[in-house]
Amino acid sequence: MKLFNDTFELFFPKLCLHCETQLGANEKQICLQCTFELPLANFSNHNENDLERAFHGRIPISFATSLLRYHRKGICQDLIHQLKYKGKEELGVFFGNWLASELKNSDRCPKFDFVIPVPLHPKKMRIRGYNQVTKFGEKIGETLEIPFDNTVLKRKLDTLSQTSKLRIDRFKNLKDTFYIENQSSFKNKHILLVDDIVTTGATAEACVLKLLEIPGIKVSLATIAFTE
Repeated sequence: MKLFNDTFELFFPKLCLHCETQLGANEKQICLQCTFELPLANFSNHNENDLERAFHGRIPISFATSLLRYHRKGICQDLIHQLKYKGKEELGVFFGNWLASELKNSDRCPKFDFVIPVPLHPKKMRIRGYNQVTKFGEKIGETLEIPFDNTVLKRKLDTLSQTSKLRIDRFKNLKDTFYIENQSSFKNKHILLVDDIVTTGATAEACVLKLLEIPGIKVSLATIAFTE
């Protein structure tokens, strides 16, 4: 088997998903050079970090963190684009492992009961074939030894792209988009909501407000990236 794998990689080498150089034996998805270039946010150990401040006065979030700072035309944008639109779900595993390690070593990270992803509309799921945050959330749940559940939060409207909208317009477009199933299982629980990126925060805000309709619930947020 090792001989087969070595021969296969000789003709079909694994390449870095950003710079396309050949990966070394201990490198996965992204080479070390590109890994060092990733703009780490370092939010997990900092109270009142930029992501948490972004939601002050909007929604009561217990804890919020992002792995990366998102800059247009940078490495972070490229990798998230590949995760979201090019089927590179292994990037969700890569980022999930990394952020889960941060959370395990954070003195301020609370104990969560469930990891829940921001959902896709079924139509978009059929077209894309996957939710780009599923592997990310599953890996966090696996590492922290808590269940990953994609049944509680659902999307009932297939909204148009939010990219060009202001925050208030995005929120108006999203406020009736989500609904809850199986409420009773999540009463008095602490939910970690996961998404790929926060820009205006309108999607996360709409999801959190819907989750807060469950009695006694607490909600925290973890994303791959945060747009400054």
